[in-house]
Amino acid sequence: MTTPSLKAFVSARAENRPGVYRFYGPGRELLYVGKSVRLRSRLLSYFRAPRGEKAWELVQESSAVEWEDIPNEFAALVREMKLIQRWQPRFNVEHRRRKIYAFVKVTRERAPRMLSVSKVVDDGATYYGPFPRVGALRSTVRELGKVLGLRDCPAQTQVFFSDQLEIFRAARPPRCMRADLRTCLAPCCGRPSAVEYRDAVTLARRFLEGRAHRPLRELEERMAGAASRMEFEYAAVLRDRLERLKSFQADLTAFRGQVEDLSFVYRVSGFAGDDRIYLIRRGRILDDLPYPRGRRARERTKAALEAVYSGPDHPPSALAAEEAAEILLVARWFRRNPQELKRTARPQDWKTP
Repeated sequence: MTTPSLKAFVSARAENRPGVYRFYGPGRELLYVGKSVRLRSRLLSYFRAPRGEKAWELVQESSAVEWEDIPNEFAALVREMKLIQRWQPRFNVEHRRRKIYAFVKVTRERAPRMLSVSKVVDDGATYYGPFPRVGALRSTVRELGKVLGLRDCPAQTQVFFSDQLEIFRAARPPRCMRADLRTCLAPCCGRPSAVEYRDAVTLARRFLEGRAHRPLRELEERMAGAASRMEFEYAAVLRDRLERLKSFQADLTAFRGQVEDLSFVYRVSGFAGDDRIYLIRRGRILDDLPYPRGRRARERTKAALEAVYSGPDHPPSALAAEEAAEILLVARWFRRNPQELKRTARPQDWKTP
Protein backbone atom coordinates (compact mmCIF):
# COMPACT_ATOMS: atom_id res chain seq x y z
CA MET A 1 0.00 0.00 0.00
CA THR A 2 0.99 3.61 -0.44
CA THR A 3 1.30 5.84 2.60
CA PRO A 4 -2.15 7.46 2.07
CA SER A 5 -3.66 4.00 1.64
CA LEU A 6 -2.06 2.78 4.88
CA LYS A 7 -3.40 5.80 6.74
CA ALA A 8 -6.90 5.26 5.35
CA PHE A 9 -6.74 1.57 6.26
CA VAL A 10 -5.79 2.36 9.87
CA SER A 11 -8.35 5.14 10.17
CA ALA A 12 -11.15 2.89 8.94
CA ARG A 13 -10.37 -0.29 10.85
CA ALA A 14 -8.32 0.32 14.00
CA GLU A 15 -10.01 0.87 17.37
CA ASN A 16 -8.86 2.84 20.38
CA ARG A 17 -8.17 -0.17 22.54
CA PRO A 18 -5.05 -1.99 23.80
CA GLY A 19 -3.12 -3.83 21.14
CA VAL A 20 0.18 -4.74 19.53
CA TYR A 21 0.95 -3.50 16.01
CA ARG A 22 3.50 -4.41 13.34
CA PHE A 23 4.84 -2.46 10.36
CA TYR A 24 6.04 -4.51 7.39
CA GLY A 25 8.28 -3.54 4.49
CA PRO A 26 8.56 -5.06 1.02
CA GLY A 27 8.82 -8.82 1.05
CA ARG A 28 7.02 -8.94 4.41
CA GLU A 29 10.12 -7.82 6.30
CA LEU A 30 9.02 -7.02 9.85
CA LEU A 31 10.25 -3.48 10.41
CA TYR A 32 8.79 -2.53 13.77
CA VAL A 33 6.67 -3.87 16.64
CA GLY A 34 4.92 -1.59 19.11
CA LYS A 35 2.12 -1.55 21.64
CA SER A 36 -0.44 0.97 22.82
CA VAL A 37 -3.46 1.20 25.08
CA ARG A 38 -5.10 3.40 22.40
CA LEU A 39 -4.18 1.59 19.22
CA ARG A 40 -5.91 3.79 16.62
CA SER A 41 -4.54 7.06 18.00
CA ARG A 42 -1.04 5.64 18.28
CA LEU A 43 -0.98 4.29 14.72
CA LEU A 44 -2.34 7.51 13.22
CA SER A 45 0.36 9.50 15.02
CA TYR A 46 2.98 7.84 12.79
CA PHE A 47 1.43 9.49 9.74
CA ARG A 48 1.76 12.94 11.35
CA ALA A 49 5.48 12.59 12.10
CA PRO A 50 7.70 15.35 10.62
CA ARG A 51 9.99 14.46 7.76
CA GLY A 52 13.29 12.97 8.93
CA GLU A 53 12.04 11.56 12.22
CA LYS A 54 12.19 7.84 12.88
CA ALA A 55 8.40 7.46 12.68
CA TRP A 56 8.35 9.25 9.31
CA GLU A 57 11.12 7.00 7.97
CA LEU A 58 9.27 3.91 9.19
CA VAL A 59 6.07 4.91 7.38
CA GLN A 60 7.98 5.63 4.17
CA GLU A 61 9.49 2.13 4.16
CA SER A 62 6.28 0.35 5.16
CA SER A 63 4.00 -1.42 2.72
CA ALA A 64 1.66 -2.95 5.30
CA VAL A 65 0.56 -2.49 8.87
CA GLU A 66 -1.20 -5.08 11.01
CA TRP A 67 -2.32 -5.23 14.61
CA GLU A 68 -3.87 -7.58 17.08
CA ASP A 69 -6.26 -6.61 19.81
CA ILE A 70 -4.99 -7.42 23.30
CA PRO A 71 -7.26 -7.36 26.39
CA ASN A 72 -5.04 -5.08 28.50
CA GLU A 73 -1.76 -3.20 28.75
CA PHE A 74 0.00 -5.92 30.76
CA ALA A 75 -0.66 -8.58 28.13
CA ALA A 76 0.31 -6.16 25.35
CA LEU A 77 3.64 -5.47 27.04
CA VAL A 78 4.45 -9.19 27.27
CA ARG A 79 3.35 -9.86 23.69
CA GLU A 80 5.41 -6.95 22.35
CA MET A 81 8.54 -8.15 24.16
CA LYS A 82 8.20 -11.70 22.85
CA LEU A 83 7.67 -10.57 19.25
CA ILE A 84 10.65 -8.21 19.34
CA GLN A 85 12.90 -10.82 20.89
CA ARG A 86 11.88 -13.39 18.31
CA TRP A 87 12.08 -11.27 15.14
CA GLN A 88 14.43 -8.40 16.14
CA PRO A 89 12.91 -5.77 13.82
CA ARG A 90 15.50 -3.24 12.71
CA PHE A 91 13.44 -0.17 13.71
CA ASN A 92 13.06 -1.36 17.28
CA VAL A 93 15.56 -0.17 19.85
CA GLU A 94 14.58 -1.21 23.36
CA HIS A 95 14.28 -4.96 22.74
CA ARG A 96 15.95 -5.14 19.34
CA ARG A 97 18.86 -7.30 20.39
CA ARG A 98 18.38 -10.37 22.47
CA LYS A 99 19.55 -9.44 25.91
CA ILE A 100 22.12 -11.74 27.42
CA TYR A 101 21.35 -12.70 30.99
CA ALA A 102 23.91 -14.01 33.41
CA PHE A 103 23.58 -16.84 35.88
CA VAL A 104 25.81 -18.07 38.67
CA LYS A 105 26.47 -21.75 38.07
CA VAL A 106 27.69 -24.16 40.72
CA THR A 107 28.82 -27.20 38.79
CA ARG A 108 28.11 -30.79 39.64
CA GLU A 109 31.64 -32.13 39.79
CA ARG A 110 33.92 -33.90 42.23
CA ALA A 111 35.32 -30.51 43.16
CA PRO A 112 32.56 -28.11 42.05
CA ARG A 113 33.36 -24.78 40.46
CA MET A 114 31.41 -21.53 40.68
CA LEU A 115 31.12 -19.79 37.33
CA SER A 116 29.35 -16.90 35.63
CA VAL A 117 27.52 -18.19 32.55
CA SER A 118 25.03 -16.80 30.04
CA LYS A 119 23.25 -20.06 29.20
CA VAL A 120 21.36 -22.57 31.27
CA VAL A 121 21.64 -26.21 30.26
CA ASP A 122 20.25 -29.37 31.79
CA ASP A 123 23.55 -30.66 33.19
CA GLY A 124 22.68 -31.21 36.85
CA ALA A 125 24.36 -27.98 37.96
CA THR A 126 22.61 -25.42 40.17
CA TYR A 127 21.88 -22.02 38.60
CA TYR A 128 21.17 -18.76 40.41
CA GLY A 129 19.67 -15.86 38.50
CA PRO A 130 18.94 -14.41 36.02
CA PHE A 131 20.93 -11.19 36.33
CA PRO A 132 21.11 -8.50 33.63
CA ARG A 133 24.70 -7.27 34.22
CA VAL A 134 26.94 -9.96 32.75
CA GLY A 135 30.32 -8.23 33.11
CA ALA A 136 29.75 -7.14 36.70
CA LEU A 137 28.58 -10.60 37.70
CA ARG A 138 31.63 -12.28 36.20
CA SER A 139 34.09 -10.19 38.22
CA THR A 140 32.06 -10.53 41.43
CA VAL A 141 31.82 -14.31 41.13
CA ARG A 142 35.58 -14.40 40.62
CA GLU A 143 36.07 -12.39 43.82
CA LEU A 144 33.74 -14.67 45.79
CA GLY A 145 35.60 -17.72 44.49
CA LYS A 146 38.87 -16.27 45.71
CA VAL A 147 37.47 -15.61 49.18
CA LEU A 148 36.10 -19.14 49.50
CA GLY A 149 38.97 -20.87 47.77
CA LEU A 150 36.91 -22.53 45.04
CA ARG A 151 38.74 -23.55 41.91
CA ASP A 152 38.05 -21.98 38.50
CA CYS A 153 40.34 -24.16 36.43
CA PRO A 154 39.16 -26.12 33.36
CA ALA A 155 36.70 -28.95 33.91
CA GLN A 156 39.23 -31.55 32.75
CA THR A 157 41.72 -30.64 35.50
CA GLN A 158 42.28 -33.67 37.71
CA VAL A 159 41.45 -33.15 41.37
CA PHE A 160 42.73 -34.94 44.44
CA PHE A 161 41.85 -34.69 48.10
CA SER A 162 44.20 -35.14 51.03
CA ASP A 163 42.03 -37.82 52.58
CA GLN A 164 41.51 -39.95 49.50
CA LEU A 165 42.97 -43.42 49.56
CA GLU A 166 46.03 -43.78 47.31
CA ILE A 167 48.49 -46.65 47.22
CA PHE A 168 51.28 -44.43 45.97
CA ARG A 169 51.04 -40.78 46.92
CA ALA A 170 53.27 -38.57 44.79
CA ALA A 171 53.98 -34.91 45.30
CA ARG A 172 51.88 -32.84 42.92
CA PRO A 173 52.79 -29.29 42.02
CA PRO A 174 50.02 -26.65 41.93
CA ARG A 175 48.52 -26.04 38.51
CA CYS A 176 48.16 -22.24 38.80
CA MET A 177 49.23 -19.19 40.82
CA ARG A 178 46.05 -19.15 42.87
CA ALA A 179 47.37 -22.09 44.86
CA ASP A 180 50.57 -20.17 45.66
CA LEU A 181 48.57 -17.04 46.54
CA ARG A 182 46.28 -19.10 48.78
CA THR A 183 43.17 -17.90 46.98
CA CYS A 184 42.31 -21.47 46.01
CA LEU A 185 42.07 -24.55 48.19
CA ALA A 186 44.01 -26.25 45.37
CA PRO A 187 42.45 -29.67 44.93
CA CYS A 188 44.68 -29.91 41.85
CA CYS A 189 47.57 -30.79 44.16
CA GLY A 190 45.63 -32.55 46.91
CA ARG A 191 45.75 -29.88 49.62
CA PRO A 192 42.18 -29.89 50.97
CA SER A 193 40.22 -32.82 52.25
CA ALA A 194 36.96 -33.66 50.53
CA VAL A 195 35.07 -32.35 53.55
CA GLU A 196 36.95 -29.04 53.55
CA TYR A 197 36.19 -28.44 49.90
CA ARG A 198 32.57 -29.52 50.27
CA ASP A 199 32.14 -27.10 53.17
CA ALA A 200 33.44 -24.26 51.00
CA VAL A 201 30.95 -25.17 48.26
CA THR A 202 28.13 -25.30 50.81
CA LEU A 203 29.10 -21.85 52.06
CA ALA A 204 29.06 -20.56 48.47
CA ARG A 205 25.55 -21.91 47.98
CA ARG A 206 24.38 -20.36 51.24
CA PHE A 207 25.90 -17.02 50.27
CA LEU A 208 24.16 -17.14 46.89
CA GLU A 209 20.90 -17.87 48.69
CA GLY A 210 21.42 -14.89 51.00
CA ARG A 211 21.83 -17.09 54.09
CA ALA A 212 25.54 -16.67 54.88
CA HIS A 213 27.76 -13.70 55.69
CA ARG A 214 31.03 -15.43 56.55
CA PRO A 215 32.80 -14.45 53.30
CA LEU A 216 32.11 -10.81 54.16
CA ARG A 217 33.43 -11.24 57.69
CA GLU A 218 36.59 -12.92 56.40
CA LEU A 219 37.27 -10.02 54.07
CA GLU A 220 36.66 -7.54 56.89
CA GLU A 221 39.20 -9.40 59.06
CA ARG A 222 41.78 -9.45 56.27
CA MET A 223 41.23 -5.75 55.62
CA ALA A 224 41.69 -4.92 59.32
CA GLY A 225 44.86 -7.05 59.43
CA ALA A 226 46.31 -5.32 56.37
CA ALA A 227 45.57 -1.90 57.85
CA SER A 228 47.21 -2.85 61.17
CA ARG A 229 50.35 -3.84 59.22
CA MET A 230 50.10 -0.49 57.40
CA GLU A 231 49.58 -2.26 54.07
CA PHE A 232 47.14 0.42 53.06
CA GLU A 233 47.08 -0.27 49.32
CA TYR A 234 46.19 -3.91 49.93
CA ALA A 235 43.62 -2.88 52.53
CA ALA A 236 42.03 -0.61 49.91
CA VAL A 237 41.87 -3.49 47.44
CA LEU A 238 40.15 -5.63 50.08
CA ARG A 239 37.78 -2.80 50.92
CA ASP A 240 36.69 -2.49 47.28
CA ARG A 241 36.30 -6.26 47.04
CA LEU A 242 34.20 -6.24 50.22
CA GLU A 243 31.91 -3.51 48.89
CA ARG A 244 31.38 -5.42 45.65
CA LEU A 245 30.43 -8.57 47.52
CA LYS A 246 28.10 -6.67 49.86
CA SER A 247 26.37 -5.08 46.89
CA PHE A 248 26.19 -8.44 45.12
CA GLN A 249 24.60 -10.19 48.08
CA ALA A 250 22.13 -7.34 48.53
CA ASP A 251 21.15 -7.65 44.86
CA LEU A 252 20.88 -11.43 45.19
CA THR A 253 18.66 -11.21 48.24
CA ALA A 254 16.46 -8.49 46.79
CA PHE A 255 16.03 -10.18 43.43
CA ARG A 256 15.43 -13.61 44.92
CA GLY A 257 12.85 -12.22 47.31
CA GLN A 258 11.21 -10.26 44.53
CA VAL A 259 10.91 -13.32 42.27
CA GLU A 260 9.74 -15.56 45.12
CA ASP A 261 7.00 -13.01 45.83
CA LEU A 262 5.84 -13.09 42.20
CA SER A 263 3.65 -16.16 42.64
CA PHE A 264 -0.01 -15.26 42.58
CA VAL A 265 -3.23 -15.02 40.60
CA TYR A 266 -3.40 -11.64 38.87
CA ARG A 267 -6.79 -10.33 37.76
CA VAL A 268 -6.75 -7.57 35.13
CA SER A 269 -9.74 -5.65 33.84
CA GLY A 270 -9.89 -5.74 30.06
CA PHE A 271 -11.31 -3.74 27.19
CA ALA A 272 -15.08 -4.15 26.71
CA GLY A 273 -15.33 -6.44 29.74
CA ASP A 274 -12.67 -8.90 28.55
CA ASP A 275 -11.29 -9.41 32.06
CA ARG A 276 -8.45 -11.93 32.37
CA ILE A 277 -6.63 -13.77 35.10
CA TYR A 278 -2.92 -14.57 34.80
CA LEU A 279 -1.43 -17.46 36.73
CA ILE A 280 2.06 -16.30 37.65
CA ARG A 281 4.59 -18.50 39.42
CA ARG A 282 8.03 -17.16 40.33
CA GLY A 283 7.63 -14.39 37.78
CA ARG A 284 6.62 -16.63 34.89
CA ILE A 285 3.18 -16.42 33.28
CA LEU A 286 2.21 -20.08 33.14
CA ASP A 287 -1.40 -19.61 32.04
CA ASP A 288 -3.96 -16.93 31.29
CA LEU A 289 -7.71 -17.39 31.26
CA PRO A 290 -10.86 -15.36 30.82
CA TYR A 291 -12.25 -14.28 34.16
CA PRO A 292 -14.58 -17.17 34.99
CA ARG A 293 -18.29 -16.57 34.66
CA GLY A 294 -20.46 -19.62 34.89
CA ARG A 295 -20.09 -23.09 36.36
CA ARG A 296 -18.02 -24.63 33.55
CA ALA A 297 -15.67 -21.68 33.44
CA ARG A 298 -15.17 -21.93 37.19
CA GLU A 299 -14.36 -25.62 36.88
CA ARG A 300 -11.78 -24.94 34.14
CA THR A 301 -10.22 -22.20 36.24
CA LYS A 302 -10.04 -24.45 39.29
CA ALA A 303 -8.32 -27.15 37.24
CA ALA A 304 -5.84 -24.62 35.84
CA LEU A 305 -5.01 -23.33 39.33
CA GLU A 306 -4.40 -26.88 40.49
CA ALA A 307 -2.16 -27.65 37.53
CA VAL A 308 -0.03 -24.51 37.87
CA TYR A 309 0.36 -24.18 41.62
CA SER A 310 0.06 -27.70 43.02
CA GLY A 311 2.65 -29.40 40.83
CA PRO A 312 6.40 -29.11 41.35
CA ASP A 313 8.00 -25.93 40.11
CA HIS A 314 10.29 -26.18 37.12
CA PRO A 315 13.93 -26.62 38.16
CA PRO A 316 16.45 -23.91 37.31
CA SER A 317 17.78 -26.01 34.42
CA ALA A 318 14.41 -25.60 32.68
CA LEU A 319 14.79 -21.80 32.53
CA ALA A 320 15.44 -20.52 29.01
CA ALA A 321 16.69 -17.05 28.11
CA GLU A 322 13.22 -16.06 26.88
CA GLU A 323 11.77 -17.07 30.25
CA ALA A 324 14.47 -15.05 32.01
CA ALA A 325 13.40 -12.01 29.99
CA GLU A 326 9.78 -12.62 30.97
CA ILE A 327 10.65 -12.84 34.68
CA LEU A 328 12.51 -9.54 34.55
CA LEU A 329 9.68 -7.89 32.59
CA VAL A 330 7.02 -9.08 35.05
CA ALA A 331 9.16 -7.95 38.00
CA ARG A 332 9.61 -4.53 36.38
CA TRP A 333 5.85 -4.22 35.73
CA PHE A 334 4.94 -4.64 39.39
CA ARG A 335 7.86 -2.50 40.54
CA ARG A 336 6.68 0.38 38.33
CA ASN A 337 2.99 -0.25 39.07
CA PRO A 338 2.86 -1.25 42.74
CA GLN A 339 -0.87 -0.49 42.86
CA GLU A 340 -1.42 -3.52 40.62
CA LEU A 341 -0.43 -5.79 43.50
CA LYS A 342 -3.86 -5.03 44.98
CA ARG A 343 -5.32 -7.04 42.10
CA THR A 344 -3.35 -10.15 43.04
CA ALA A 345 -4.17 -12.97 45.41
CA ARG A 346 -2.29 -15.98 46.69
CA PRO A 347 -3.40 -19.15 44.88
CA GLN A 348 -4.73 -20.65 48.12
CA ASP A 349 -6.74 -17.49 48.82
CA TRP A 350 -8.15 -16.96 45.33
CA LYS A 351 -11.71 -18.12 44.97
CA THR A 352 -13.61 -18.47 41.75
CA PRO A 353 -16.79 -16.37 41.79
